[in-house]
Amino acid sequence: MFPDHLVTTSDTGKELGELTVTIEPVKHHEQECFLIHANSHGAIDGVPCGTSITSYVSKKLDTLEQQHHEYVKLENHPLDRKTFIVKQEDGYIVNKVITQGEDIQRSTQAYRFEDMKGFISEGSNLLLQRLFVKKGVPEDCTLISLDSESNLCKTSYKPLEERKQIVLSEDLIVIGVERTINSLSDLPTTWQSYFTKDGHLSNRVQVGSPVTMRLARVPTPVEDEEEPPKPTFDKKELVWEEDMQTYSKFLDGKDELKGDHLVYIKNHPDLKSILADFLQFLLLRKPKDTIACAADYFSSFSTRMHNTGPYMSSAVPTPFPMSRTTSQIEKITQKT
Repeated sequence: MFPDHLVTTSDTGKELGELTVTIEPVKHHEQECFLIHANSHGAIDGVPCGTSITSYVSKKLDTLEQQHHEYVKLENHPLDRKTFIVKQEDGYIVNKVITQGEDIQRSTQAYRFEDMKGFISEGSNLLLQRLFVKKGVPEDCTLISLDSESNLCKTSYKPLEERKQIVLSEDLIVIGVERTINSLSDLPTTWQSYFTKDGHLSNRVQVGSPVTMRLARVPTPVEDEEEPPKPTFDKKELVWEEDMQTYSKFLDGKDELKGDHLVYIKNHPDLKSILADFLQFLLLRKPKDTIACAADYFSSFSTRMHNTGPYMSSAVPTPFPMSRTTSQIEKITQKT
């Protein structure tokens, strides 16, 4: 992923500090996710101040772990606030340490997953806004975040109109996203962020603040990785006798089937006797309807059919002279 670097300026154009954001794919406790670093530092009215965020966010924008550090180095009353968010098996744990001079306050809050549905941390917000640039902001988009007191509150997003931003005499078309945190203990806080079409953060400002963060130089464009077109192949008529692989499979199958038949015949020696007797019977009788004759002949071997005489259809005159054997057969058939 690409880094972002912005310069913090006052309303008079004076440089006050800088903002850097980096996002990179990593593994956190064997889970694939994104590591997000955001660091803002500078001096307002001569007072050093800054914010840093280190966050592990899953590909589904679930915050796995986050450290949020804010400081204001007032001469007689410095303020330092650290917030730690950790996802556990049954929910989230939020630890907060506030240091004011020599006074240190510690607090811990636990939230169930049911209460954290739609939760967007400061780290996952940096990813989500880039997705909104690519996919668009849904209508009436309201999620959940933590306010400055680590209380759950609603956070709304809405799109801003495209506009031109001049960076070193070059015009850039940027797309805006507005985020409003509706705190339960303070006034709503609104941030307006603008991005280039390829996802670079180009401008960021808190509504009502004289400080603006903007690009100092034009970033290198990020080209979308396009999948190469799938190759197409013309269909050709397959002549399997000429195809070595297909013909080889045919021969293998033929030999296998032939071997299976030979094994069956070997295991059933009576099969040859039955077929030889039937063939001899056909040659002697020469019936006109060989199928009916075969049905009558083999019905004698069935235990389910009533015995009606297996040679009824073959009792027809033959070109051979009458013999003792044929006369006996006729007598038997007439009795049946």
